Amino acid sequence: MSKQSTKPPSGTRDFLPRDIARRRHVIGVIERVYASYGFVPIETPSYENLSTLLGKYGEEGDQLLFRLLKRRDALARVLTAGDPQEADLADLGLRYDLTVPLARVVAQYRDLPRFFKRYQIQPVWRADRPGRGRFREFYQCDVDMIGSESLIAESEVLAAVCQVVENLGFDDFTVQVNHRQLLRSMILAAGIALDAEQSALVALDKLDKVGAEGVLAELAERGIAPDAAQTLLELSRPAEADGPPLAALDRLADQLNDDDGQQAIRDLRELNTLCQATVAGRYLRFSPQLARGLSYYTGPIFELNVAQLAGSIGGGGRYDNLVGMFSNQPIPAVGCSLGLERLLLLMDERDLYPELQISAQVIVCNAGAQAEDLLLIAQTLRQAGLRVEVYPNPQVKLGKQLQYADSAAVGIPIAAIVGKDELASGQLTLKNLASGEQQTLPLSEAATQVSVWLS
Repeated sequence: MSKQSTKPPSGTRDFLPRDIARRRHVIGVIERVYASYGFVPIETPSYENLSTLLGKYGEEGDQLLFRLLKRRDALARVLTAGDPQEADLADLGLRYDLTVPLARVVAQYRDLPRFFKRYQIQPVWRADRPGRGRFREFYQCDVDMIGSESLIAESEVLAAVCQVVENLGFDDFTVQVNHRQLLRSMILAAGIALDAEQSALVALDKLDKVGAEGVLAELAERGIAPDAAQTLLELSRPAEADGPPLAALDRLADQLNDDDGQQAIRDLRELNTLCQATVAGRYLRFSPQLARGLSYYTGPIFELNVAQLAGSIGGGGRYDNLVGMFSNQPIPAVGCSLGLERLLLLMDERDLYPELQISAQVIVCNAGAQAEDLLLIAQTLRQAGLRVEVYPNPQVKLGKQLQYADSAAVGIPIAAIVGKDELASGQLTLKNLASGEQQTLPLSEAATQVSVWLS
């Protein structure tokens, strides 16, 4: 019999204790910052009706949805009918992001606040090709404001996200901003038909990954004429080529004549002014090549990039029509999502994590006591607020017990040694395994001494 693989499925990971401690640290930072901006938490199911998800992400996004087969009798009926189509086999899908579920929630619950500010930290799934920092199952950390058309909503969302990234220890990131209406104006100015807009933007969105030649090749594959493709690339050339962060806006203001494009330029200027009053102002950069492939965006869009990382650590934008797809009523909305896995990867590479105590703080070791005595002492220490482990094998010599506690895999810093003498006198011997210091003191004073050593 061949050995069964114990690896998790491709594009997923196991999380061991240190991984969990790091994730909780990062999520704790995110939650504290988002709460400080007035955002409140929600959670939604891992899977949605397939009809809820389809048609919201564009053609490529729909292809990356994980479908869930119909169950039992329903599936049997489809299979026995012969020649089943994909739509007949699946009626549910794992959520692709947290934004579409949010739109469904807003449409479902009409008693939400007029300005609903929510954050959501949950896993999502995409049938994508795994790579460095790219998984099929990963956490998104979303923050959204529903109900306001004001660009103050964008500035608040961007400020909250930038505050998170700053608090995690990053100082070399940028927020690339653009506007979907400006992109549409560029599409029209390039001579590309509007029915090819989404297809052209999907290709343009890959500029930082495949380069200009790669984008031109993909635009050709999508039926875009070479002259139109070249014009689009020229209009969307990186802002760095123009000098100051907003210089490309001046260039595009002269090149684009339609009202929607000019309004988008005014929006971006106003957004920049508002962000200068927040932490986001230091990081904002106008990037006319930024497209963001998802089709539901309607206004400003943005991505967060960190030096030396291909791709982004987060992104978002305004999506004023998405909620209306469920409620038949237009409701303005804007949001941004941070990718937890990429943040964790970068923080590990840059050694940005604080010292995190994963294991117990104290191990109760047996030096000739009864098992029930060890458990009683452990319980007393736990009631004082300490994390306590009891060494479970009483026959093992004390030296081996201390060696176990001090090992790299365990890392318990303090041992509480319980023997007959300690029990007879109502005392406890504490040993600091890092310094070697040892004290024998009343059990009632043990927790205080442990706290002193841990501080």
